[in-house]
Amino acid sequence: MQALCGIIISERTVISVANTTAVYARINTNLKENAEGILAKLGITPSAAIQMLYSQIVLQNGMPFDLRIPTARPVAAGSLTRAELDAELMKGFESLKADKVISADDVEAALNKEFGI
Repeated sequence: MQALCGIIISERTVISVANTTAVYARINTNLKENAEGILAKLGITPSAAIQMLYSQIVLQNGMPFDLRIPTARPVAAGSLTRAELDAELMKGFESLKADKVISADDVEAALNKEFGI
């Protein structure tokens, strides 16, 4: 293999590296290892993943996903104490008494928008 003017030349391929730059970032070791394990299963190098992320940032003129702080989390009934469950059920009962009814489709759309579920 021979390098000539920023181009790597081998017997099989010619790859231009003249228009690239290095990106350095410090991230949590476990996060890095977990992400790289997933990328390896997908057949994607970390450099290719970063290239994809940057390409999407340029294409979308911003982050390619929502960046927001959720205002609340959905309540998981299985994680509530009996008193907490009773309080949540009472909220629903009070809403019904006040004629505040929401269709299942509207609930599904709200959960999807707010929490991605």
